Amino acid sequence: MKLRNSWRRNNIGRRMNEAVRIFEARIVENLRANGHDELTVAHINLTRNLDEEGTRLTELARRASMTKQSMSELVDQVERTGLIEKRPDPTDGRAKLVCFTDKGFAWLEVFHRSLEVAESEMRAELGSAMVDVMVEVLAKYVESRESQPEEGIEP
Repeated sequence: MKLRNSWRRNNIGRRMNEAVRIFEARIVENLRANGHDELTVAHINLTRNLDEEGTRLTELARRASMTKQSMSELVDQVERTGLIEKRPDPTDGRAKLVCFTDKGFAWLEVFHRSLEVAESEMRAELGSAMVDVMVEVLAKYVESRESQPEEGIEP
């Protein structure tokens, strides 16, 4: 029986999501192989959006397209590992910044190497030129969409 909704399995959004899932799983596998089992794939959504000088929780949630409550839960989980901490925001006494600790910066270096391994695997499989084109085209798409005001979705 032919699937009537084959478009649901074979569309760019689903393929990008699957690729990200595989890519991030490889990063976490490599982290674990290097003695870092502190975080899961879910936590990468926090660390990828955390600036080295620290980021407010509300901004982390916005960047990750998550609710403030969900991001707060991730922050609490990662804070228990000792990789991040909450500090007073020097520009606003009422606000807190989520910041990497010294242990977190050391972890970030291992994360960077793990990302490079996952990317080199992708380049070996797809070809370096193809990965370069994908990165360039996706960056253009993101930049063009982020510069436009948000609109409702048209059918």
